[in-house]
Amino acid sequence: MKLHELKPAPGSTTAAKRLGRGIGSGLGKTSGKGHKGQKARSGGGKGPGFEGGQMPLYRRLPKHGFTNIFRKEFATINLSDLERFEDGAVVNLDALKAAGLVKQVKDGVKVLGSGELTKKLTVQVERFTASAKEKIQALGGKAEEV
Repeated sequence: MKLHELKPAPGSTTAAKRLGRGIGSGLGKTSGKGHKGQKARSGGGKGPGFEGGQMPLYRRLPKHGFTNIFRKEFATINLSDLERFEDGAVVNLDALKAAGLVKQVKDGVKVLGSGELTKKLTVQVERFTASAKEKIQALGGKAEEV
């Protein structure tokens, strides 16, 4: 079998209804919509969430929450992930991308204090947790916020 020989299974596809193409088509004049009424009109019919005139669920439920449009979202990495870098290395965004630790950088990178670190590193990212900063500096490394 070749690509040009592929065909859908018999009966699995049907031609689209060609509405309003004359009386002989069986779908001329009113195009299968009958005479007048809500469903015959353009945009006719009840919208999603309509409950027959009863107050819809989305209006019965209380409003809650707040979305801060200025919220910053950081890509996160654990301290234990930095163990793969050599002693004395400078770890910045480019190094993290090259190592495959960060794929999607949103508003920057944040280092979390989870795990242990045994190497002296200079880490240059946007944010650190307090414990991560402590652990990096305890080994003689630098935690620089850029």
